[in-house]
This record gives sequence, C-alpha cells and structure tokens, in this order.
Amino acid sequence: MPLARRLSAVCCAALLLVSAALRADGPVIHRGLGPSPDTLDIHRAQGLSAFNLLRDLHEGLLTRDAAGRPVPGIARAWTVEDDGRRWRFELDPDARWSDGEPIVAADFVRGFERARDPATASPTADWLAPIAAIRAHGERDLEIRLQRPLPWFEELLTLPVTFPWPDEGRDVFSGPFRLVERVPGSVFRLARNGHYREADRVEAGGVTWHVTEDPSAELARFRAGELHATETVPPGRIDWLREQLGDALRVSPYLGSFYLVYNLRQAKFADPRVREALSLAIDRRLLTERVLGAGEVPAEGLVPPGLPGWPDAALDGIDFDARLARARTLLREAGHGRGNPLEVELRFNSSLAHRRLAVAVAAMWKQHLGVRTRLTNEEWKVFVTNRRHGRITEIVRGGWIADWADPANFLDNFHSDSPLNYAFLSDPDLDRLLESARGQRGPSRTATLVDAEQRLLDRHAIIPLYYYVSRHLVDPDLRGWQDNVMDIHLSRWLDLEN
Repeated sequence: MPLARRLSAVCCAALLLVSAALRADGPVIHRGLGPSPDTLDIHRAQGLSAFNLLRDLHEGLLTRDAAGRPVPGIARAWTVEDDGRRWRFELDPDARWSDGEPIVAADFVRGFERARDPATASPTADWLAPIAAIRAHGERDLEIRLQRPLPWFEELLTLPVTFPWPDEGRDVFSGPFRLVERVPGSVFRLARNGHYREADRVEAGGVTWHVTEDPSAELARFRAGELHATETVPPGRIDWLREQLGDALRVSPYLGSFYLVYNLRQAKFADPRVREALSLAIDRRLLTERVLGAGEVPAEGLVPPGLPGWPDAALDGIDFDARLARARTLLREAGHGRGNPLEVELRFNSSLAHRRLAVAVAAMWKQHLGVRTRLTNEEWKVFVTNRRHGRITEIVRGGWIADWADPANFLDNFHSDSPLNYAFLSDPDLDRLLESARGQRGPSRTATLVDAEQRLLDRHAIIPLYYYVSRHLVDPDLRGWQDNVMDIHLSRWLDLEN
C-alpha cells in the first residue's frame, strides 16, 4: 500500500515525519540501516551497515548506478594500457568536498597511503595489495599501476577503502550527502551536499538512516509509515508479508554466503574430525525452509552460485541419515561420547534471524551428537572486535557479501595473511592456490579457484550454511530502487513519488 494511503492509520508521530519529508529542498528518505556501523572511517570500516552509510557520504573514482553496476564517479574518464596494468584517470573538475574545496588527485594518493599505513589498521587494506604505485600528475590526472591485471578493478574503485582522503583536520564529505547529526544507536541524519559534483541530479533533500537491530521492530515502523525501505524482513514470515504487503516485498538473488567459522587456535577444534562432525550434523534444508524461510539456498560451499563459470553446489540427493551416521562415528573416534560430551560456544551478533539460526543449530548438535552449546549474543561492535582478535571465541557467525563479483573476493579472506581470516587458518596449500590464481586469467583461473575452495572445505575451517537472498520492504512510492545481485542501492538515485 502506498505511503500516502497508510497515513490515515498511523500515529501523529508518523504524520509529523512525513511532513518533514516534504521539505522544499526535496524529500527526506527514511531507510533501515541494520546494526550500528562499526565505524565511519573509510579505511577502518568493514560492516555492511557502515558501507551503506559511507556510499552516501563519500564517492570514489567510480561509483554504482541504480542497478549496482560500476559507472564514472569522481573520475569522469579513464584509459587502460599495458595489458590492464596501467590505469590513468581524468578527474571531474566539478568534484568538490562538502566545504567547497576541489577534490584533486593528491587526495586519492593520500587516501591510498593512509589505508596502507600499518598504523591505520585497515581490515580491507589487503584489497589494495595488487596496486604497485599511485601517482598524481597535476590536480586532475591520476595514474595507478597494478602488479597484475585485476578483472574486478573497476568494482574495487567503488569501495570505501579507495575513496579520497582530505587534509588532516577537515571533517568533510565527497559524496552526494553530508552527515548533519548522529544519535548513537538510533539514527544518522544526512542532508544533500550542495557542493556535490552532480547535486542537481540528486532528488532527495536528505536521508535518515535508522539503526534497526530487530527486524520485527523494523517491520512495525515500515507498516506505520516511518520507513520507506527496510534493511531486511523478519525471518519465517515471507508468505505473510507477501499476502499483507504485496509488491512492497522485494526478494532477489544476492551474491552472499552465510557460514560459521571455527577458531582454529582453540585446542578443542584441533582434530578435523570434530569440525567435520559438527558440520555434517546440521540439516541445511531444515534451516532454510523452516527457520529462515525467506528463499535462502542451502549451501555446501563458500562461493555462491551465479558467478560466470562457477559450478553450482547442489544438495540434491544428499542422504542426511548417512551424514549423521558419519558425524557420530567421527565424533566418537575423536574421543567424545556420553562420558566426555563436547562443549562449544557459538557467538553471534544481535539479530533475531541470527538468534533463531543459532538456537536451531545448537538443537541439532544436541539432538544428533549430544553436543552442549553455549550461545553468546553480542552487540555488533563488540562482536566484530572479539571475532577479529580471536582470544575468547570458539565458533563465530561468519558471512560475506561480495564487494565485487568474483570468487576470489570470498576465498582470499582465508589466506594466511588476510586480516579477515577469523578462522586463523594457516594452510600453505590454500595460500599457494590463491596466489597462483592472482597471476591467471580466464578458465584456468576459475579452475584454480575451484581447487582453492575445495581445499578450504577439506580443512573444515568453516561450516557453510546458506547463500543469501536480499530481502527488503520498499514503499511503492519510493522511485529509483532496482533489485540487483550486489544489493547496493545508493540514496542518490532515490526519490518519493508523493
């Protein structure tokens, strides 16, 4: 039902919100954010909520269009030479920081240097490792030399870690919006950046991002007319939502995987038989169909389907009873039985969907293997910190949304040197395959990465559970929203019809 029709049924607060949304300088769009972002530092951010905010506040050499495809950003044109190793960018002369100062090539050089400075402790700095050099040739000419061709380099340049960085002491923004207010744990209010290079093409006067830990509360706010788009929907309610809200429900394929990660520093997981047994005892079809119920696809691998040349990992024909028999045998051989039951901790960040899944997994482990599971729930920032340091974690909720459409974006996280290797896996064979793929192209590269995924799965460092779909409620009056496999929806492309 359109927002305007729902207004008669909502409270006075919602009416005031809509009135504020119809300001003379354009509508204010209200969006669900998910958990509080870990940081708004472009070089230190790693969570999806932080990335969504940063894409509104900042812009790189390239950006994304409404369909999620890379398009010119601050770079209005570029050339590629030396078999893909030399890129030269011409910056848009209209590009300005939010204080009106020009954005110049030196700002990108400064950003790359800060990202790669160990003192910055950037968790995504490894993405810049293929860059051999970056140089400014005047204010509008930027050259980047790569150590090797990167099939996804254009997509990489849309990510926060590659954005320009201003001189020290300047709190400014390079994107279509600027941050005007933040209420911790509640909202981030953005206003249109009048100095943005294409400010005249941005319809929204502002965006208010609402922190939403609970999908049910987010649903209630959407139905009350307080949100124009949600970050997600409550698990297990897709049929009801489709019946009640019709076309407002948007479910679409999405390049993302959800899995659990073992902390291999923990002695109790040193035996691979323990790790394999826990994985085998999880009924992924039951999880996706009855616990989650939003179209998720059961997973046996890390890399999601849909990438060119990548084989689909189907679960057809799997005998779950045979898997359980093997799981019990493995756990018994590893020394765990009635007299010595395995006890584990499963740690996850606050989310109704994550809690439902964790409870279901713990119940399967208890029922099928007699494993005792302690569930630990943490606020996102605390969870991210503990997962990264690995001092107290045992099994943690993991997951990866593609930053660029390439299988290496998933697999490189498990290289021994990756700061995102929360399993603390050190496998020379896996490292060798990943490094070999970096020098390959075409089908041979894909084949090497397929072998790398199999090596990771053979080590049982993770428990793949399902592949994502994107799930949003989008008000029919919100124009410009296009479903896409990257699930990227920049606010600059959005507008309200009424």
